[in-house]
Amino acid sequence: MNAHDRDLTGRPADLAVLHYGDGEFVVLKPGRHVVCAVSGVRIPIEALRYWSPALQEAYAGPAEAYERWKAQNS
Repeated sequence: MNAHDRDLTGRPADLAVLHYGDGEFVVLKPGRHVVCAVSGVRIPIEALRYWSPALQEAYAGPAEAYERWKAQNS
C-alpha cells in the first residue's frame, strides 16, 4: 500500500461521497462505489438505486432499504 491507494481520511480511494436527494444524487467526491448502510456491501455507483435523502445513506437493495425503514419507524 502506498500514498496513492488511500485518501487522507484513511478510506479507500475508490469510495465515492454522495449527497442523496429525492430521486437523484450528487457526487461530492468521485469514486467507484459507496457502502450500504445496513449490510456494509460495496455498491458500484452505476448500480445504486436505493438511498435515503433524510438519512443520507445508500442501500444495496430493497431488502436493506426496508430493514432501515422498519428500524426508523418502530
